[in-house]
Amino acid sequence: MKKLNKYIALSLAGLTMFAAGCDKIGDFGDTNVDPTRVAVSSTRSLLTNAMQNSVGLFIGSGQGTTMAQYFSEGPYLTSSGYGDAVGGQAYSGWYSSPLIQLQKIIEYNTAGTVEADPGANGSKNNQLAVARIMKAYIFWKITDRWGDLPYSQALKGGENITPVYDKQEDIYKDLFKELKEAGAQIDGGLGMQGDIILDGNMAGWKRFAATQRLLMALRMSKVHPTAAGLAATEFKAAMADVIASNSQNITYKFLAGDPNNYNPWYNNYSISNRNDYAISTPLVNYMKANGRSNDPRLPVYAEVLPGNVIKGLDYGKTLQTNIPNAFSRLGNNLRAAGSPAYIFTFAQVEFAKAEAAKLGWIPGGDIAAKASYDSGIDASLAQYGVPDATFKNETGVAYDASKAIQQIATQRWIHLYLDGWEAWAEWRRTGFPVLTAGPNSANPAGIPRRLIYPAADKTVNADNYAKVLTQQGPDNLNTRVWWDK
Repeated sequence: MKKLNKYIALSLAGLTMFAAGCDKIGDFGDTNVDPTRVAVSSTRSLLTNAMQNSVGLFIGSGQGTTMAQYFSEGPYLTSSGYGDAVGGQAYSGWYSSPLIQLQKIIEYNTAGTVEADPGANGSKNNQLAVARIMKAYIFWKITDRWGDLPYSQALKGGENITPVYDKQEDIYKDLFKELKEAGAQIDGGLGMQGDIILDGNMAGWKRFAATQRLLMALRMSKVHPTAAGLAATEFKAAMADVIASNSQNITYKFLAGDPNNYNPWYNNYSISNRNDYAISTPLVNYMKANGRSNDPRLPVYAEVLPGNVIKGLDYGKTLQTNIPNAFSRLGNNLRAAGSPAYIFTFAQVEFAKAEAAKLGWIPGGDIAAKASYDSGIDASLAQYGVPDATFKNETGVAYDASKAIQQIATQRWIHLYLDGWEAWAEWRRTGFPVLTAGPNSANPAGIPRRLIYPAADKTVNADNYAKVLTQQGPDNLNTRVWWDK
């Protein structure tokens, strides 16, 4: 990140010097200025680009889905063995795009520049609200991967090229503030333009912010477990505005007619003709652990092979395996060019409410927990096009107060299919479902608890890197982030 900011600063300095030189010459005026070329992007364009560059936060065809054990690898054995995590993972791309683009939306609106024209881009308050909410979402997702991160001193351009690593606890607290303020900031003016997630629906953005607050609050259940603690307080404060039905699910819409905006699974399987992944045996086994020996979602999640067979691939294999026609790949309906990705869903909210009731954060005890748990299962099945009002009553699925947290966590994990990073975070928090590292694991301690900082941080931000090791713990896969202590 230091190098990136240095390059930006040098580029800006060069432009300043060039402009000064032109003022001295003064002979050519604006002869070489193209009047049809936009010098700075409009805020609506910045938002579109930022959203397109955020897809890897909630869907991907790689490490996240293997970390959550939704998929097993066949010909290449790197992600499922954590080999691609041992050397450190770069996060600078999230800062250079999309975070810096969202920051520019905020800066242009604060300064009232022409790039933020409210008539073309949305009311000032709505532009600011969407940019702040999206920033908070991205920071939430990346801090849950790495833990302590550059935050308060990040996105400053050339002002600070060696930012400190803020504590994850402090990042969380500021994200709550940002989400609450942004939600309250939304007004009745023109919705944010360039919005390819919610199409400028500002009521939807209010739900986005509240739903994130709800899920962030539950993420703190280990460090703030009591009904009077920060987590329960934030959870209850968010409940009024969260997603309330499947019709309000928040998705990212890929475009079947645009090769630049295909679903990444379509690119992986159909465009690149890669067959790297098959549905994992652990997921198949959990989805068959019920009175029917078959979850209605399983034929949607997995390719059905000849003979009406769904076959999972063992997780973390040590030998390369050929997948096509031997193991079930991702289901056809989920890997079409225009198949949407789910960001936040009603089922997620219901499972969160079920857990909160069981924890005593909200009233109702087991009666309320069961109602929300059942509602979450019904919503999940309906979301995937296989509604079934009786499945929640099956043996092995029906709510059992004695193992409610395990049941809720397992059904949440099944529901979050393809959103691997979120599922991995929830597994770290709850320990359910029971998962183990595969035999090819490069991490002797088992499934990683966080990602390692990029190797470049040790040199380009050496002083602050040394401080974060004291602050958070050793920079390895087994150091737990703040909420996972």
